[in-house]
Parts: sequence; structure tokens; C-alpha cells
Amino acid sequence: MCKKAIIAMSGGVDSSVAAFLMKEKGFDCIGATMKLYDNEDISVSKEKTCCSLDDIEDARAVARRLSMPYYVFNFKDDFKEKVIDKFISTYENGGTPNPCIDCNRYLKFKKLFQRMEELEYDYVVTGHYAKVVEKDGWFYLKKAVDDTKDQSYVLYSLTQNQLSHILLPLGEYSKAEIREIAEEQGFLNARKKDSQDICFVPDGDYAAFIEGYNGKTYPAGNFIDKQGNVLGQHQGIIRYTNGQRKGLGVAFGKPMYVADKDINHNTVTLCTNEELFSDELTADDFNWLIPDPAKEIKCKARVRYNMKEQPATAYILENGRVKIVFDAPQRAITKGQAVVLYDEDTVLGGGTII
Repeated sequence: MCKKAIIAMSGGVDSSVAAFLMKEKGFDCIGATMKLYDNEDISVSKEKTCCSLDDIEDARAVARRLSMPYYVFNFKDDFKEKVIDKFISTYENGGTPNPCIDCNRYLKFKKLFQRMEELEYDYVVTGHYAKVVEKDGWFYLKKAVDDTKDQSYVLYSLTQNQLSHILLPLGEYSKAEIREIAEEQGFLNARKKDSQDICFVPDGDYAAFIEGYNGKTYPAGNFIDKQGNVLGQHQGIIRYTNGQRKGLGVAFGKPMYVADKDINHNTVTLCTNEELFSDELTADDFNWLIPDPAKEIKCKARVRYNMKEQPATAYILENGRVKIVFDAPQRAITKGQAVVLYDEDTVLGGGTII
């Protein structure tokens, strides 16, 4: 019997080619775009975000070219609660969020999965650059062939049930090959630029978005050094993230970087570049993607999306949290970001840095 798949389509080239590849393999496919917000909700013009009407029309045009039924699913309420509200809360509590991970976790691989089950389909297909490999009844998440585009870092929260119903056809291709396929198929988005920003903050001004979205202002406070000496005034604690140097608004006579934020005292601690380095962290809400992990695991770890994995040892603590000790100190380990563990190209698991 023909297998059925829902293709998550953003209007971009990656998900469009994913749809084509699944059709080529003989799957019965429908295209689906997640409507996550109205542009007036985030005070931007319609052409500037990945949920614009233009993107929906691009996805619809590709689906039509592939003779696929196409739907738009309204997930706005869930996106507000699980992604935007959490994004704001993390900043307000001194962290730096990663909303793309939450969007994958709570929208693409939860809400879309629910639609898959309701419609009695077999798989959800996305345009992520990663691979799912089954061995001895266990499903492993692995890095993409194209290391420059690998997106396994943002998929660490997947469960075994989800992995068993996910297909990631782009994992075996390079980005150049994907664009070539799109051009061969005459897709209108073959040369469409990749989205580089958080979809609901397309200009990158997170503080302005937060203040405009919730109508709050965040009071000025003290910049301090690690000894507690006052160095100047900051302009609201949500405007800063660990490792930041530019935009501090104060001349210190030497380069200074954000090291920490104290919500209770409304202070931002600054330090020199050398003082930004640390060799350990603790992660909460940890999701293991391997069966029966050992209490101590030699691995490599990544603490932000665009970095090379670094040698480390992971220790599972009694409370389920995971302590990670690096072989060499790492720069600007940041609360709220994800740490993801690897064994060669296999994702071992990941969690949120606390």
C-alpha cells in the first residue's frame, strides 16, 4: 500500500525539493504550511517574514506543480504560547532563547504530528538537513552529509516515536544539489534566499520586538565588573546577551563583554574576553536519543548552532540533569541556549543550559 506523507512547506527551496523527492519515491503527499502568526501581531510588513502571504503562495505554487493537495494549518495560539511567550520570558529571566528549537519541538513535530495522526498519514517530512537511521529497532538522529548546512542541533528534542515517523530526504544532499534540483524542476523559489533571522524578529532587534509586543519597558541599571564595581549604566536587561561587545553604549578604555545578567538586582556583569571562557556547564530538560546512556560519556558537544563540536565528558546527575566538562574552556557559554552531544555524526542528546 502506498505510504502517505505530510510535507511541511515553508515556501523555501528546501521544503519544496523535499516534496519533490518524496513524490519521486512514490509517496502519496500533501503539502502543509503552518500559519504561526499574523504580521500585524509582530508589527512588520508582510514581505519580511517566513510566514508572509508571498511564502504561502510560493509553497502553494510548488504543491500545484507537483499535483499535491495543499493546506494551511492555523497554529497561531500554540506558537504564541510555546515560542513567542517563552522567548520573551527567557530574555526577562536572564537567558538567551533559541526559538527555532521550540518551534520544531512544539509546532512542527507536535502539532503537525497530531494532524498527521488525525488524517491517518504515515510520515511528516521536512526540509531539515539531517538524517534518521534505524538500526536494530532504534531510530538514530544523524548529521547531514553537508556539514555546512547540518541542522541536527535544532532537532535534539525528538522522541523515538517522532523519529520513527519523520523523513528527512535532504540529509544526503548538499545545498548546491538541492538548488540544482529545484532549477531542473522549474520551481520559482530555486534561488530564493535562505532565512537567516528569527522569523518573528526579522530585523534582529529583539529588545524592540519584546517591548512592542508586550507593551513593557525595562529599566536602566548598572554595568558592573566581576568584583561588583559599577562601570556605567545599561539600558534594560533584555538588550544584552553573553559574549556581547557591540552596542553596550559605554566606553571602557578596553574591550569589555557581557558575562552575566542578574535579574533580581538588574545588573549586567562585564568582563574581559579571557574571563568569558569556562570549561563546564549544566543542562536541564535533557533528551537522550540513544538507548540506556552511561552515567559518564566521552563525546563532543556544541553549545550554539554555528560552532564546531568540542571534546567533552558528559555526566548524568541524580536529578536527571547533565553536567558537561570540556577538555578545553569554551567562550561565552550562555544560559537558555541548547547544548547538544555527538558521537561522530550521531546525536546522543541535548538539553537547555542553565
